Amino acid sequence: MDHGAENVISGTTHGPVVQAGQVNDIHFHHHAPAAPVIPRQLPPAPRLFAGRRRELADLDRWFAAEEALVAVVSGPGGVGKTSLALRWLHNARTRFPDGQLYVELGAHAPNGPATPSEVLEWFLLALGTPAADIPPELSRRQALFRTLTADRRLALLLDDAVSAAQVRPLLPTSPHSAVLITSRWRLSALAVDGARFVEVESFDEDASLELLERALGPRVTSEPDAARELAHLCGGLPIALSVVGARLSTHPRRTLSTEVGSLRTERLATLTLDDGVSVEAVLDLSYVDLPPQHAKVYRLCALHPGPSFGVEAAAAVAGEPAREVEPVLTDLVEKNLLAEIADARFRFHDLMRVHARTQAEWDSEAERDAASRRVVEWYLDRLAAADLVLRPTRHRVGPRYHRGAKPVGTARAALEWLETERGNLREACRVAADLGWDDLVWQFCEALWGFFLHARHYDDWFAMHDLGVPAAVREGNRAAEARLRAQLTYAYSGLGRFADAEPEGLRALEIAEQDGDRQAIAVALTELAGVAQGAGQLTVALDRLTRAREIRREIGTRRAEALCGRRIGEVLADLGRDGEAVAELTAAAEVMADLGDDVAQARCLRSLGAIHLRRGQHAQAAEHLESALDVLRRVGSPFYEAEVRLLLGEAVAGLGDPTAARVHYEAAHEFFAATGNPKASTTSARLADLDRP
Repeated sequence: MDHGAENVISGTTHGPVVQAGQVNDIHFHHHAPAAPVIPRQLPPAPRLFAGRRRELADLDRWFAAEEALVAVVSGPGGVGKTSLALRWLHNARTRFPDGQLYVELGAHAPNGPATPSEVLEWFLLALGTPAADIPPELSRRQALFRTLTADRRLALLLDDAVSAAQVRPLLPTSPHSAVLITSRWRLSALAVDGARFVEVESFDEDASLELLERALGPRVTSEPDAARELAHLCGGLPIALSVVGARLSTHPRRTLSTEVGSLRTERLATLTLDDGVSVEAVLDLSYVDLPPQHAKVYRLCALHPGPSFGVEAAAAVAGEPAREVEPVLTDLVEKNLLAEIADARFRFHDLMRVHARTQAEWDSEAERDAASRRVVEWYLDRLAAADLVLRPTRHRVGPRYHRGAKPVGTARAALEWLETERGNLREACRVAADLGWDDLVWQFCEALWGFFLHARHYDDWFAMHDLGVPAAVREGNRAAEARLRAQLTYAYSGLGRFADAEPEGLRALEIAEQDGDRQAIAVALTELAGVAQGAGQLTVALDRLTRAREIRREIGTRRAEALCGRRIGEVLADLGRDGEAVAELTAAAEVMADLGDDVAQARCLRSLGAIHLRRGQHAQAAEHLESALDVLRRVGSPFYEAEVRLLLGEAVAGLGDPTAARVHYEAAHEFFAATGNPKASTTSARLADLDRP
C-alpha cells in the first residue's frame, strides 16, 4: 500500500542506516569532525633559480624509490642550499596533501640554535595541537609528534641545522613524508637514520650564465664574453651572482664589460672561497654605490657586538638619530646588504659582515673604538634601565645608575628584552673587556644580577663575572670587586658548589670590612649565610643573617631588612622553629606588599607554603603557593616559578590530585634540567613517585 512516503539515502553514510516509513518534525543535526589542520609553512619558491638539475633529479629518484625521504642538503654559506630545497619541495608539493612544515634552526643564531623541544612545540601547534595539550618534556613531545605524523603525507624543511642530534627528534614516522635538512655541515651521522646526502657545490659556467640571464635578460646574450668573465669572477657562488645581477638590474645602462672591469680592478683578497676566487669584489660593487650616510651605517653596524640588532642599537653604533638610521637600514635590506630577520631587527649575511668590517678598516682606529664604545654604553644603559624595573630599591655601586637611568616598562617586558638581547649583552661585555674598558665590564655584571636571579643562565653568569672581577681589580674599584664576588657567592651556592662559593664570599667580606663599607658587609654576610645554610651549618647561617639585618636596620634600608627577615625565617624553619619562622616570613611579606614588590612577596609566600607542607597542611600550603604562582607567572620569572611549582606539586598530590601534581612537577623539571640546577633530581624523583602504583 502506498502511503506517499519514500526512503531515499543519498550522500555518504557512516555506520548503520535506520529507515522509517514516514517521519514528521524530527530534525537530525550532524556535525562532521573538524578537518585536520593543514600547515602551509614553506617560504616562497626562489624567484631566480638556475641549474641544480642533477640534484633535483636525485631527490625525485630517491623519493620515488623510498617515499619516506630524509635528505641532507649541505654546502658552504651562500651556495644556495635553501633555494635548492625550496625549489624541489614546491615542485613536489602535490605529493604532500597533508601540509608542509618549515623551521629555521639557527645554527648561527646569536642566542644559540633552536632546541628540538622548541621546534617540536612549534610543529605541534602548527598541526593543530592546543598549547595546553603540549607536554613539557622532549620525549613526550617527540612521541606526540610521531603519533600525529604517522599517517600524514608531509613535507618538512629543517633549515640551517647545526647537528644530527638537533634534527633527529624532528623526523616524522610517516612512510610517505619528505624531510629536507640544510646545513653547512654534512651531518653524516644521519646516515644511520637512512638519510640521503646532497652536496651543493658552486655553479659551473652554464648554470652561472643561466642565473645571470634570468636576472638580466638579453643583456647577457648581447655581451657573452663579459658574461662569462662575470661568472668566472663570481666563482660560481650564487650569492655573489645574485648581488651582481641585482646591481646591474638597477643600473640598466651599465654594461657587463664595465662591471667586469670594476671587478678586476677592485678585487681584494680578504674574502675568498676554497678555490681562491674572491667574493669581496662582488660585495664592494654594491658598497661603492651607497650614499655616504648609508655606507657609514653599513660599515659601523659590522662593529655591533652580536650578529643581530635593532634600530636603536644601529643608531648607537652609527652615532646618528634612530629616525635617520631606520630608513637607511631599510635601504640596505633592499640592496641585499642586510637581512631583516624580524620586525625592525636585522643581521648581516656572514660574508657581508666580514666585508663591512673590512671596509670599516678605512675608518681610523679612534673612530672604530668610538663606535664600539657608543653601542656598548647603549646596551649598558638599557640594561641598567631594565634592572631598575626588576630591582627598583636595590643599592647599586655602578655609576651608570647615578647618571639618570630610569626604569622603563613592566617586569615582564624587561625580562623579555633581557632574554632577547642576552647574547648581545654577553658580547658587549666581551668587547668592553677586549678594548680595556674595565669600568664598563664590571658594570655589566652588576646590572645583570636581577636578570640572572630570574632566569639562572649560569654559564653566562660565570663567564661574565670571570671578566668582571679582574676588571674591577685592575680598576682598583674595591666596592665593585666586593659586589661581584658576593654575586658569585650566590651563584655558586645556587648550584650547590659551596666550596667555590665560600672563598668568594669571604673575600667580599674582607674587602668590605677593610673599607668600612657597612652596606657591602651586610651583602657579604647575607650571601655567606646562604653558603652556611646550604652546608647544613644553620646556627652559623642564622648568626650571619642576624648581623646583616642589624646593619640593614642601622642603615635604614627597609626592603633589604625585610629580605634578611625572609632568609631568617627560612633558616628558622630548617631548625624546626616553625612558630618563629612563620612570624618572620609573615612580617617580611607585609613589608614587601607595602613596598609593592610582588616578586619578593611571592617568595615569602613560597616559604610559608613550604612550612605548611612540612606540617602536612596541604590545603594551607596550596593556598600560599598558588598565590605566589599567580604573581610569578604574571611577571614571567621562570626560576622562582619553578621553585613554587615543585612545592605546589607536592601540595596538590597530598590533596589527592596526581594529575595536577604531574603538571607542576613537569614544568619545574623542564626548567631545572635546562639550566643545570641540582633540583632537577628532586623533580625527577617526584615524577617517578607518581608513576609508582
